Amino acid sequence: MHADYLIVHTTVDDRSKAEFIARTILEARLGACIQIVPIQSLYRWEGALESSDEYRLEIKTRADRYDALESLLLRHHPYDTPEILAIPVVAGSEEYLRWVDGECAQ
Repeated sequence: MHADYLIVHTTVDDRSKAEFIARTILEARLGACIQIVPIQSLYRWEGALESSDEYRLEIKTRADRYDALESLLLRHHPYDTPEILAIPVVAGSEEYLRWVDGECAQ
């Protein structure tokens, strides 16, 4: 078990905003690697069904960096109610997780 590590997801509607947020996270050492994935989201918002082209950021980080990461996301996120979900890592390559440790060092 590796509950010390998380994959944090958020979505934005603009590629340049996704890249800005990703670079800001990396510069702050709050994430080791961030993948930006184009997606289509379908959801209910204010009583209506919506469909949007978005970019999902998949942020690999340490659990002890989550609070600072969430704070940064809330400061820079363009949405009123951003999706910010932390998914615990239950297993992973020890070498990769050591790399995450080094990249997320305070």
